[in-house]
Amino acid sequence: MDVFETVAALLTLAAVLSYINHRWLKMPPTIALMLGSFALSLLLLGVGALPLQLGQHIRGAARHLVEGMNFDKVMMEGMLGLLLFAGSLHVQLNDLAEHKWQIATYAIVGTIASTFLVAALVMGLSSVMSLGIPWIYCLLFGALISPTDPIAVLGIMKRVGASRSLETKISGESLFNDGIGVVVFLSVLRIATGGQATAGWMVKLFLIEAVGGIAFGLAIGYLAFRIIKSIDNYHVEILVTLALVMGGYALAGAIHTSGPLAMVAAGLLMGNTGRRLGMSRITREHLDLFWELIDQILNAILFVMIGLEVLVLSAQGMYMLAGLIAVPLVLLSRMLTVGAGVMAVGTGRPRTVVIMTWGGLRGGISVALALSIPQTASCRELIVTMTYVVVAFAVLVQGLTVGRLIRVLGDEEDPGR
Repeated sequence: MDVFETVAALLTLAAVLSYINHRWLKMPPTIALMLGSFALSLLLLGVGALPLQLGQHIRGAARHLVEGMNFDKVMMEGMLGLLLFAGSLHVQLNDLAEHKWQIATYAIVGTIASTFLVAALVMGLSSVMSLGIPWIYCLLFGALISPTDPIAVLGIMKRVGASRSLETKISGESLFNDGIGVVVFLSVLRIATGGQATAGWMVKLFLIEAVGGIAFGLAIGYLAFRIIKSIDNYHVEILVTLALVMGGYALAGAIHTSGPLAMVAAGLLMGNTGRRLGMSRITREHLDLFWELIDQILNAILFVMIGLEVLVLSAQGMYMLAGLIAVPLVLLSRMLTVGAGVMAVGTGRPRTVVIMTWGGLRGGISVALALSIPQTASCRELIVTMTYVVVAFAVLVQGLTVGRLIRVLGDEEDPGR
């Protein structure tokens, strides 16, 4: 399939599943789309296992479609910038500033600590199950699975009824910790593939990727704000924001700084200063509608793609079992690091730790990072399978139940409860 046919197939499947969910299932859209495409993948695998030439042909065509999607490149080099900008447009800077130390602790210290804790737990799992995973690859898995996914988190947190304070902490952490996680992942991957990652190199990478990405995003965001402020035509202003995201993300990649963090910074600036000082009411209404549609369409495609990825996973039972055991290990690591962060900043109580642990969803970014590991790397298929199982559990189980958990436990951060 060429690019057009692939996009057409994904959009058609997303539309069909969205209709079925809206008409009958009434589930959160992202969860329903992933669940539907996941069920379709299992059906295709079952049909392909039958001794029927047509079934095997259908399964082969579906697998060819998924392999041709190039999920890691589409996600990291195409969709991610648009989704992060759309999500950060509606995050209030005042709310982030109020919880800046908590968010910084969770996003930076928590992500790094979780990377090593998950690695240690997976190393123990490897020993018990005789999987033979080297320490560096346990660390690699820890790096890619520790960041919570802003796309999954923002989509779910809008609907679960959390207090503004708790929603800000979880959403703010997820917007920034993926940039930290990518830096750690790249450092570990460099070592795993035979390169040298000295302390100086890692500090330089952090400064260029994370700090440089935020600074670059603020710079291009301010430039776009000045352009928008000088005119009053919502067609042109929306086009400027689209150019800001697509051109800015491409330029960030060219200068080797963090495109995701740049888009978060640009989105926060445009959604706060730009919205308040540079746009008319009509422009704000059209801008919100445009980016809401972009967010909904890309989210639909993304979660359909995640559900279809099961078609190219390794079918080894031992790998799937390792993934299932990794789920509670990752949750335990999340609980310990969040609990330590809550104690360090002196805010929140046990129920907050439980809710933040269960609400810290993993998503497409983790899958994309796992798929970006070179084909020649040892343990690649095992890591990809484990990552997919953890992500599937996070979206389908945690995503469906986090709202109920908040209602049952009560949100300590909401004085009205």
